[in-house]
This record gives sequence, structure tokens and C-alpha cells, in this order.
Amino acid sequence: MQNPTYTVLKVAEILNADAKLVDEQRVVQYLVIDSRSILIPENSLFFALSSHRNGHDFIEDAYIRGIRNFVITEHKYAHKYPDCNILIVSNALMALQQLAGYHRSQYNLKTIGITGSNGKTIVKEWLYQLLAADENIVRSPKSYNSQIGVPLSVWQIQSENTLGIFEAGISGVNEMETLADIIQPQIGVLTNIGEAHAEGFHSKKEKLKEKLKLFKDAELFVYSPDYVTDFNFRDLPGKKRFSWSSTRGADLRIIAVEPIAQNCYLRAIYLDREIECMLPFKDRASIENGMICWATLLALGYSPEQADERLERLSPVSMRLELKTGINQCSVIDDSYSADISSLAIALDFLNQQNQHPKKTVILSELFETGRDDLHLYTEIAALLAQKKVDRLIGIGKHISNFAHLFNIEKAFFEDTSAFIRNFPALHFNQETILVKGARRFEFAKISKLLTQKIHDTVLEINLNAMVNNLQFYRSKIKPGVKIMAMVKAFSYGSGSFEVANLLQFHKVDYLAVAYADEGIALRKAGISLPIMVMSPEQSAFDAIIKYRLEPEIYSLEILHSFNSALSDYDFDYPIHIKIDSGMHRLGFDDAEIDQLLPILTNAKQLKVQSIFSHLVASGEAEHDGFTQAQINKFTIISNQLIDVLGYQPLLHIANTSGISRWPGAQLDMVRLGIGLYGFDSVLTDNRGLQTTMALKTTVTQVKALTSGETVGYSRRGVLPNGGTIATVKIGYADGYNRSFGNGVGKMIVNGHLVPTIGSICMDMTMLDVTGIDVKPGDEAIVFNHERTIAQLAEQIGTIPYEILTNVSQRVKRIYFYE
Repeated sequence: MQNPTYTVLKVAEILNADAKLVDEQRVVQYLVIDSRSILIPENSLFFALSSHRNGHDFIEDAYIRGIRNFVITEHKYAHKYPDCNILIVSNALMALQQLAGYHRSQYNLKTIGITGSNGKTIVKEWLYQLLAADENIVRSPKSYNSQIGVPLSVWQIQSENTLGIFEAGISGVNEMETLADIIQPQIGVLTNIGEAHAEGFHSKKEKLKEKLKLFKDAELFVYSPDYVTDFNFRDLPGKKRFSWSSTRGADLRIIAVEPIAQNCYLRAIYLDREIECMLPFKDRASIENGMICWATLLALGYSPEQADERLERLSPVSMRLELKTGINQCSVIDDSYSADISSLAIALDFLNQQNQHPKKTVILSELFETGRDDLHLYTEIAALLAQKKVDRLIGIGKHISNFAHLFNIEKAFFEDTSAFIRNFPALHFNQETILVKGARRFEFAKISKLLTQKIHDTVLEINLNAMVNNLQFYRSKIKPGVKIMAMVKAFSYGSGSFEVANLLQFHKVDYLAVAYADEGIALRKAGISLPIMVMSPEQSAFDAIIKYRLEPEIYSLEILHSFNSALSDYDFDYPIHIKIDSGMHRLGFDDAEIDQLLPILTNAKQLKVQSIFSHLVASGEAEHDGFTQAQINKFTIISNQLIDVLGYQPLLHIANTSGISRWPGAQLDMVRLGIGLYGFDSVLTDNRGLQTTMALKTTVTQVKALTSGETVGYSRRGVLPNGGTIATVKIGYADGYNRSFGNGVGKMIVNGHLVPTIGSICMDMTMLDVTGIDVKPGDEAIVFNHERTIAQLAEQIGTIPYEILTNVSQRVKRIYFYE
């Protein structure tokens, strides 16, 4: 069959929209929900969705970027753009879902639907690898599994596809039926059901019941009885069912799991005979996901021998972009494990978030298995690179090289990765952001290694998706119109500088705050254009503050006079921020100074008070609520005095992270989001609703067997009375691992085991007691992550998470992940 053509008029009919059309035959190919993520604007349809942010606020931006087709709900925009096609609906999200559902219904497509708490994306990608030889597959990009992600995934279906593999995730009840109607899966696969994403459900059973709605009309249901123990067999979905388990009777009964080197050998009973397969992984999660894929292949009719052959060839799946420090002052975005149009568009959006270098380069392999002829494929890629303002393309592969003439930018092409490596010195990478995006067979990991600075084996991994989740979590708590100032002082609480600021700028926070001018200057040099408040401005830095358009916190009469004097040669209203001491007694104007402050502000014509603010002392502690309320009252009185004299309304802000949640009445004009952005809020039980943003990891250098009574480390403080095994790892107090963690106080995760330190912490190394555990040099040791939390480490040595985070030294390399 031919792919259906969707004109704007046709879309209006599908959505039953109130249409105001100026070009009703305009063809719609792309659905857009983010004005920053546009492929081909003239054939794009923008949906003004309203969730944490009102999508109508970004119509102007989408219009400037070339879009002329809009789905809106607010009638006031209907006549604002007379040269646009406007479709007015009652609910833009439902309209997006309705359009995708209609598109799905045009195809008689075999479809696999996947849901669960963990493992959905890996199982989807592995099933793609396992079935790609037999089917032309369309699948969800990355982890597009939400109420928005699913319709955007299904919209990709084309006539040449013979199989769709789509994942579906939900965060609350009454969400899955909509996704089921869009995907219409004939085959259902249930992955691990754990505690992830449980906030929107009263119980694990309720969550499972909601997830199973995806398979309400499925012909085949693949599952483990271990995850549906609360359900009667007759209540499970699927006209046919195929079960797998390693603990109880099932269609595929796994009877042995045996690690062999870096692989895992599985034996099972299937159709009353013993079968086997080899998985090229040995970690627990991969083994379970491999079992699910094994069961799915068998349920689809593949022989045990076919399944074994294919499973043994599975490749690792990296669903995350990695942002690393590169050679010659470059930044490298490593996405070297996959290449298709959808993931390329996602990677290019991330590339465009990076403003720290003036030049953007893409190293791209040719794309396979797209179902598109090369001319149309590379024409679209060329248009995409131009639209995303890429400066240089390095193409690798014969097919992309044949279409070099389509790319009107700086370019170079190579037949294969080896040819690129041979010519590497002549390519002159310097002060640029480089996206490395390659199909797996091109082994682009070799290219990434060439471009990346050699790093200390101890790394701090920062999950940028988790940071965005935390930002949106707090956005959902603040009132409409309240601005957000994000705290990025102290190297963004140890997590990074421009890397975090770029993310926050992309997600449209209103202000950034740093401690000192040099932090703000570094952000300006990295291309950050957001307003930046400097909380501790030094008189020696005033000229630089003015030069780089930083906005000082003014907390004393001396600083005020000095900064006003520094402005004597300038003729403009320079923004400043007045700090009131309402009870912290650290910095700020107190009651006695207000009378002196008022006339100075009245006469200082070169100054503009951008905001008036104060800091809550104990907003997260109920026993001090009386004091907190007194602080708010005092701040209100003093700020009103200042406003009366100024004759205009500055922004008012007093609420910090815990204040956002506990004191909604104190949100005022702006809130200051600090430690909550990085995953910690003392007022939330177990940080519920927040995600862990950082993991500190190191590696084992050497393993030693010690005899009874031997000692470990300086001053012989580590003693093994009965002998045992120690592992030395590459982290010490110079990396920020506090000496207080020595002698068994601290613990790390090694190969799934929590092991204690032994002996004193050294400057560059720490010793661990790994007696009874299989450990070898090169194995990973986790200092903290989502399981071994920073809060637990802080409690062990009597400090706070802030100190643990900010103590991670700068010699520990940061790697940023973005999905």
C-alpha cells in the first residue's frame, strides 16, 4: 500500500477541529511538540501542549523557526497569525493521540507492545536486533513511551514496515488504555515489575493492573508468573500466553544460570526437552532482559537453535548520549552505538543545547535498514543538518559518500572507519562540539576514544534526564507565572559548569545564580545568555561583572556604594539584587540599615533593583515554622518599604528548595531551586518524586590475598585477623572521598556486593575488604548512585549531602548522560 498523504485539511477532518486554513493542501509529515526540535518546518504541525509549561507560549518561537501549521486550544491565537493554518481543538494532547491512532489504523501491521517497570527500552532494542533480519521494523525512538512519546513513535509507521515494536510507560491510573488504542499490539511483552514509577499508584497490584491494559486485545502475551502473582491466570490478557520463569513452572523453565567469563550460559526446559542459549552479558538486569527476549523468540515460533544463535550475537545497547571533555578544548557527544533518523534528530537537539564552542561538527555513518532509498534518505539528512545549523559533516561509509553533493556545509567523507582514523591528524579538531553518531557495525567507539581526553578511571556520571525530571517536578509545584532561579554555584553543586547551565537554559529557567564572578564569567564565555546573579560579588571583580553582564547581589552599604561608583562611566540602569537579612544573619541588610538604604536607591539613577530577596533558615523543619513565618512577615514589610520608594515592582523571592514544597504562599514572584535540582529535598520522604542525578564510580587497580594478622594501609590500621582479600580502588581523599570513610566506616558496591573500606583512606587510593567475592582488576566500584545514596554517605560521617557533592574534586572527570 501507499503511505497516506495528510493535508492540513485532512488532519482537520480527522480531529474534527475548528479550522482556519490559508493553505489547506499543505502536506503534514512531522508532528512537533517542542519549538526547539523542528526538522522540516514547512511540513510540520505544531501541537501547543500544556503540561508544566503552556505550549501556546512557544507558538511565536515556532513561527519564527518557519512553522505555519498549528493545533491550539486558546482561541486568542486563532487570528494572531493570518498566514498560518490554525486548527482549534478542546485538548491538544488528545488531538495528538487521536491523529496517531488514526495513522496506526491505516496499516495492517504486526505490532509488539512492551510495558513494565524496568527493562522496556533494552528489551525493545534487543528484539529489534533479533528480528531485524526477518522484518522491516519501526520502533520507538530511545525511550519514547509516554502519553506524548507513544503517538510520536507510532506516527513513524510507513507502508514498508512489517513489524512495529513500541514501548508504553505510565505514571498513573487511566493512562494505559489510550496508549493501547494507539499501539494496538497483537503481541504483548511484560518486563520486570518493580518499584520504579510507583508514585502514581496506591499499590503494586494497581500499577500492574493498569499496565496489563496495554494487552487487552493481544493475541499473544509473553510474561513471567513471578510478576503476576496477585492475578488469577484466567484474568491475564492474551488469547495465547507464553510464560517464562527461573523459580516456578513455566513454558520456558530456566533451570541453570552459569556465568562464563563475560557471558552467561542458560539452560531451560521447553516442550519437555532441555534447551540452552548463551548471552554475551553477565549482569543481573541483562540476564533477565535476555530471558524475556528468549521467551519472546520461542513464543513467536523460532526454534531453540535459531534463538540461541541470535541471542549470542546481541550487542550492548547504549540509550544515553555521553557528553565528555575532548582533545584540543573540544566537547564530544558520544552516540556511537546507533544511527537512524529519529535518534539522529534527538542527538542534534542535544548538540544544539551546547553553546560552549562556536563550531558544531557531526561525524555520521551511513544509515541502514531505514526502508528508504538513499537519495531521499540523505536529502532529508542534509536538510536536517542545515536546519540544525551544523557547521561541518564528516561522513563515513560508501553510501553517504555517494551523496556528498547534497551537503552544502564544510565536509569530508571516508569509505570506512579505518580510513577516517588514518586521516585523523589532518582533520584538525579544535574548540568545537563534536557529535559522534554511528551504526554499530562502524565501531565508532574507536573514533570516540581518539577524540576524548584520557580520563582518570574515577568518574562522576551526571544524568541530565534526571535533572530535567527534577526541574519539572518543582515546576509542577509552583504557581503559574512564578519564575525559577536555578542555583549553579560551586560548580553546580559539583556536577558541572556550562554542561548543566546549557541544559537549564534549554529548558527555559528564568535565572541562574553563582557564588562568585568567575563562575558567571565562565558561563558567559560558554555561551550562556540567561540572567546570572552573583551572590558574593567582590569589589575587584566589578569591572568584569559589568563587562560580562552579570548581576550582583548587594548585601551591604559598602558594596552598594562601591558598585555604584564602578558604574560612574556607564549610562544605563544596571540590574542589582538587594539581599534582606530576615533571620539568617549571614549577609544582607537588617532593619537598622533600611533607612540608610532607601535614599541611596532613590538617588542612584544608574541602578535598577531587579529583585529583592531573603533566605529562609529552616523552611524544611516543622519545629521552626514559627520562625519561618516571622521571616516571611519581616521580608514582606521591608520589601514593601523598598517598593514604595523605588516606584516600580522588582521581583520578590524568598523560597528555597524545601520552601517551594512546604511554603507555597511564599513562592512570590520567583523561587530559588538549589539542592532539589540535584535530587535532594529534606521535606520529601526518601526524596520521593525526585531522581538521582549523579553516580561516582571508580575501578579496581589490584587484588591481594593476605594471610592471618596482616595489616593494610598507613599506621597499620586495617587488620585482617583471619586473613582475606583486599581490592585497591582508584579514589582517595584528593578525589573527595573523605578520610572519615576509612576503617570500615565507608562502603562501596563491587560486583553487586556492598563491601567495607579497610585501613586509612589514602590520597589517591582506597582499600576494600572483598573477602569471599570474585573481584579482579578493572572491575567497577560504585561509591554512590541511586542504590548507595549520597544521603547514606553523608549520614555515615555526620555531614550533609551538599558537602559530599561539592567535595568531589575537579580531577574526577565528569561524564554527562542524556537520553
